[in-house]
Amino acid sequence: MTTAVESPARPTVYDRLRARVATSPRLQIAVPAVVTAVAGILRFWNLGHPHELVFDETYYVKDAWTQWNLGYPATWPDDADSRFASGETDIFLEDGSYVVHPPLGKLLIGAGMALFGADSSVGWRFATALFGTVAVLLLYLVALTLTRSIGVATAASGLMAIDGLAIVLSRVALLDTFVMFFTLLAFWFVLLDRRWLREREWARRGVPATDATDGGPAPVRRWGPVFWARPWVVAAGLAAGAATAVKWSGLYVLAGIGIYLVITDALERRRRAIEFWPADAVARQGPVTFLLLVPPAFLVYLVSWTGWLVTDGGYDRHAVDAGSATGLWSWVPLPLQSLWAYHQSMYGFHVNLSASHSYASPAWQWPLLARPTSMFYHSDPLGEAGCTAAAGCVQNIYSMPNPLVWYAAVAACVYLAIRFVRRRDPASGFVLTGIAVTWVPWLLYPERTVFQFYTVVMLPFLLLALALALRDLAHPEGATHARRVTGQRVVAVFLIVAVVLAAFWYPILTATSVPYDFWRLHNWSPTWI
Repeated sequence: MTTAVESPARPTVYDRLRARVATSPRLQIAVPAVVTAVAGILRFWNLGHPHELVFDETYYVKDAWTQWNLGYPATWPDDADSRFASGETDIFLEDGSYVVHPPLGKLLIGAGMALFGADSSVGWRFATALFGTVAVLLLYLVALTLTRSIGVATAASGLMAIDGLAIVLSRVALLDTFVMFFTLLAFWFVLLDRRWLREREWARRGVPATDATDGGPAPVRRWGPVFWARPWVVAAGLAAGAATAVKWSGLYVLAGIGIYLVITDALERRRRAIEFWPADAVARQGPVTFLLLVPPAFLVYLVSWTGWLVTDGGYDRHAVDAGSATGLWSWVPLPLQSLWAYHQSMYGFHVNLSASHSYASPAWQWPLLARPTSMFYHSDPLGEAGCTAAAGCVQNIYSMPNPLVWYAAVAACVYLAIRFVRRRDPASGFVLTGIAVTWVPWLLYPERTVFQFYTVVMLPFLLLALALALRDLAHPEGATHARRVTGQRVVAVFLIVAVVLAAFWYPILTATSVPYDFWRLHNWSPTWI
């Protein structure tokens, strides 16, 4: 008696849909276009509300406007917030203001204000909304380059398009969305560099891939070629430099990318049967990679300070003058010496920042989603602003990611770590690197005042991890038809619930007036809301 074995090759509805998209040029364009359009609608709808400076907009918006006009952030009168919101945008003073973040993010915010007017709250937030929208498309491209799977790319970018944390940080004039965008851009360039080397440079040098492992084929040569023609590494350096020119946390991105490039260069040399592959990657290719990566990053960072350098009014602009410029570095131009002194002061501020804040959340809590940040809260009594609820209405801006997606993504990271250990999967290694450089460094400063919304920078990598896990669940290798159908149904249910939750949370993210009792329904944890 024989038992029939179900063929694993039998296509499911999901398989047929995936094949149709993969073979249709129109759908290949339409899918990311629709996802990006959804992201844009959710970010730009009613962007100017509330017409007041919320949370840390009180720093960045006013600094951005003075930097745009004077070349450096300047001070404002004590009652400037309400006056600024009412249209008095020219009441700033000319004394330099002490700011602790580099200028690029504020320059981008200032560009939006120059475009729409400083008295427009849409102008304050236009740049973050634009970069937050384009970041969704960028995540699609990263996922597609990494996996060559439209399904993975759509899942990752689609979840980011509707994610509450990404939406909120795109609708307020803070700096973190810019850091996220430039970080993701740098990692995309790293992927393009890997493809550039494998498909062009190694082939041009005539070194075949042998998949050499311990006990495998004998090495074909002792030393491999040194590649100078790596334009995508230069581009990654520029992007990481831009991230650093927004916030210093971009330095961790730059360092992580450098380490990642050296390791992947070493593994590629091992794959090409280079005998001394570790030394070849570190001692020969490593210095070249450093020169291609770091100087462009430094150049972008330094250029971002141009306004401060070419004017005289910036804070600490003359910290070092001709009378005090002595010693080994006396040959350095005085503005650069003053800039270095200013950076020493900024470093001391960041390291020693430990002020208490009711919404502070140390980095070890971030995976637990213990304390999201309320950035704006306004209570409307019955009858005010059209409120018809007896208990009154509430307007809230709350940096809450989709809870289901967040916890699933954290679990997916654990899954990817196990998968990487077992299979040495390159895609898993790439995603885990992105998570490491955007989270682990914050663990080194447990006493520093930090916030859950900083995780918007690591969010794209968390969603990449989740999309990879969902792919394995929906399309496991060698599984039977029944197993694949079950997995695909689970994924479909998960995505449907994620969309429902996104709609449920959206009013709480966007200062939409809702009944107080509806607002209370979102208080799932004592540390939320």
